[in-house]
Amino acid sequence: MDWNQQTAEEQAAALRAGEVTSAELTDEAIARIERDDTEINAICVRDFDRAQSAARAADEARARGEDRPLLGIPVTVKESYDIAGLPTTWGMPRHRNHLPAEDAVQVSRLKAAGAVVLGKTNVPLGLQDLQTFNEIYGTTNNPWHPGRTPGGSSGGSAAALASGFGALSIGSDIGGSLRTPAHFCGVYAHKPTLGLAATRGMVPPPGPALPDPPDLAVVGPMARSARDLTLLLDVMVGPDPLTLGVAYEVTLPPARHEQLRDFRVLVLDQHPFLPTGSAVRAGVNRVADVLVDAGARVERHSPLLPDLTEAALLYTQLLFSSSVARFPVEAYEQLRTRAARLSADDQSLDAARLRGMVFSHLDWIGANGRRELHRHGWRRFFAEFDAVVCPVTPTPAFPHNHDPDLMGRRIDIDGVEYPFFDQLVWAGLATMPGLPATAVPAGRSPDGLPVGVQLIGPMLEDRTPLRLAELLEQTMGGFQAPKQGVQPGVRLPASPCRTDSVGR
Repeated sequence: MDWNQQTAEEQAAALRAGEVTSAELTDEAIARIERDDTEINAICVRDFDRAQSAARAADEARARGEDRPLLGIPVTVKESYDIAGLPTTWGMPRHRNHLPAEDAVQVSRLKAAGAVVLGKTNVPLGLQDLQTFNEIYGTTNNPWHPGRTPGGSSGGSAAALASGFGALSIGSDIGGSLRTPAHFCGVYAHKPTLGLAATRGMVPPPGPALPDPPDLAVVGPMARSARDLTLLLDVMVGPDPLTLGVAYEVTLPPARHEQLRDFRVLVLDQHPFLPTGSAVRAGVNRVADVLVDAGARVERHSPLLPDLTEAALLYTQLLFSSSVARFPVEAYEQLRTRAARLSADDQSLDAARLRGMVFSHLDWIGANGRRELHRHGWRRFFAEFDAVVCPVTPTPAFPHNHDPDLMGRRIDIDGVEYPFFDQLVWAGLATMPGLPATAVPAGRSPDGLPVGVQLIGPMLEDRTPLRLAELLEQTMGGFQAPKQGVQPGVRLPASPCRTDSVGR
């Protein structure tokens, strides 16, 4: 039995049945990492000694009759989460020695649920890329093709899952950072409703770790199956007890439907700002065909859908307003000078990015008001539909691109180049209004790369897209393990991997 590619649900069942121990699962996961991670470089901070101690403690707890949701399950954690005694750098060299004294609230919840934390997964510099590389830990490669990116910013987590390095991982998402890596690596991820899961301790170093809810960003689960997403989300949900002075449970409404035939779905495969590549469009249509064959109501157009052009511009402004909030004054003034030169008629995404970077508080209040109108539009939409099926990005995983001029980068879509960050429009469709979205595998490209789609659901009804993901997995299949080993002729980027000060 290769436990490293089993789901958390399968591992939990085997643990309860006495077919395997947590110590055995953990040792096998560590052996797998030590064998394969030189090529992938997904686990940037190892915590193996403490993991083995936690596994032994989990086995002892089970022997006493305890049974918690994740008791004895090996997992990984995105590097950007604080874990006491381990570095949290966000890939920034000046913070390479930043060692938080306390666990992030989600790490605490993982441990309380009995999870065994193997270590931390790699991230891009400042979490601000659709790839995963930085000067401290090097480059993480896609397990399906090491010459291509696993995505970002939770790329290390997605690559770890696809490689069998733990059954679950937790990441974060503001620009598709959960969904894009899942799409690129053929695994599952869920971007929860905004504010559903507490984020304290997922903060740029040197902190402090405060219960300060972000404007767009969320934390969420990643896994190798849809059911595992629900298992982990149930551990993660709930407000920060520091904001209320007491912890309390959150009860999400049940999924709207239990059978595919009952779902009402809008399928989108084109965006007004850029085309969808043929490989991704085929993946969207595969899902649409499964839904049609199951008897679901599938539409391609609806007047209830909020305007995609305005949504993309609004998301871009809000995203880049927050991304430059800590820029030096000199850099901000230079951006203001450039923005002042823009023509009022320029409604491109490039112009939206620049305008967002120099937002005043008055500008932000106006944008936030327009966002509320979009949220109202989505409430009306979801009175008639249950989910939207659409791309995560317009292409499968693209080749590594380490050009430091992020605004100058380009993304190739079926032979035509577009601005690199334009591909965020699909991620922003759910992020801007704060909707839940589940990324699911949807087959392979002609080149054999994974292709995923996202299932966007109603606000606070996360169980609806998650249930749809489970039903699609049962009908069309889900995660498949990539073939191990470096493809001939592929030159790997430099990928130093750092071990922690606690484990080996």
